[in-house]
Amino acid sequence: MDAMSDVGAVAQDLGSARRLIIKIGSALMVDAATHRIRHEWLDSVADDVAALRAQGVEVVIVTSGAVACGREHLGLVGRVLRLEEKQAAAATGQIRLAHAYQETLARHGITVAQVLLTLDDTEDRRRHLNGRATIETLLKLGAVPVINENDTVATAEIRFGDNDRLAARVAQMISADTLVLLSDIDGLYTADPRKDPEARHIPLVREITPEIVGMAGEPPPGYSSGGMVTKIVAGRIALSAGCRMAIAMGKRTNPLAALLKPVAQGGALATWFVPGAEPRTARKRWIAGSLKPLGTLTVDDGAVGALLKGGSLLPAGVRGVTGDFERGDLVLVQGPDGRTVGRGLCAYGADDARAIAGRRSAEIETVLGYRGRDEIIHRDDLVLG
Repeated sequence: MDAMSDVGAVAQDLGSARRLIIKIGSALMVDAATHRIRHEWLDSVADDVAALRAQGVEVVIVTSGAVACGREHLGLVGRVLRLEEKQAAAATGQIRLAHAYQETLARHGITVAQVLLTLDDTEDRRRHLNGRATIETLLKLGAVPVINENDTVATAEIRFGDNDRLAARVAQMISADTLVLLSDIDGLYTADPRKDPEARHIPLVREITPEIVGMAGEPPPGYSSGGMVTKIVAGRIALSAGCRMAIAMGKRTNPLAALLKPVAQGGALATWFVPGAEPRTARKRWIAGSLKPLGTLTVDDGAVGALLKGGSLLPAGVRGVTGDFERGDLVLVQGPDGRTVGRGLCAYGADDARAIAGRRSAEIETVLGYRGRDEIIHRDDLVLG
């Protein structure tokens, strides 16, 4: 199979994605001349989202545009903004962005939920776990999470600086299998096509080599703060998480529908970054080899049998808890004979885990005074062996 037909197969499979993240940049979301949200274009994206959801695809949107949308209302146009001015513009722009998404997706009876994140939220294990649980709960309840960087409180030291990397971090956080970066360019080229007429489009990337990194050019002028450099960084994060990623032209109407079609039939040209591992496999490799266990859960034979059959670890099967750990930390799971069964991310801190050990999940709220997860370690957070 040649590169183009290989890419065609990947693109046409977009509709079979289990969990899709769509990143929308400021240059697409906000008209540079009027500083207003491009509502007609956003409606076409919402139509695409509704169509994908009708096929059973879970959709998360990572959006830029709060600063670009809010600066006009504060008289901050026509010049470079200081950090505190960007934060102020974001504070007013976030309201308008959220309202725009709410209105356009309401046409399809879809509920929108706003989620604001910072870099710390994706790198700190406990915040990471909280963020993932919130997003996954929203998806289970049928909502579309709309995520943006929390520009109103982020500082120069902790800002993502662009939402390409934020989208990739979210993909990593929630084990998404597909990420689409809607851009003002239709993919990666051997050189900047705005400057070099001989630049060739790269349809498929399986590994981010120094040569691929060298193809990234300078970011375009205007509202965009990313450029191809940050998209390559996002690609590296996505591939390491087992998530395929596309860089596709977003300026056209219905950009996702266009991405579903072959180029020969009027579909969108794009660059696909294709990983060698599935999201869950990549996540479990991370759990297996990247963290130091901070405690141990000893479980009974029934729990061991359930885990070996692919189940989660419930409090009822826990017979002992040792160590000092917090929610989201890595712990070992041992059978009654002392042999290690696996390792996983515990949904409860050590004290709470001791309190609910041996209890039924329905008793958690009575014992702790709050209702957390039914599982003390969910199977997605567990690696056996």
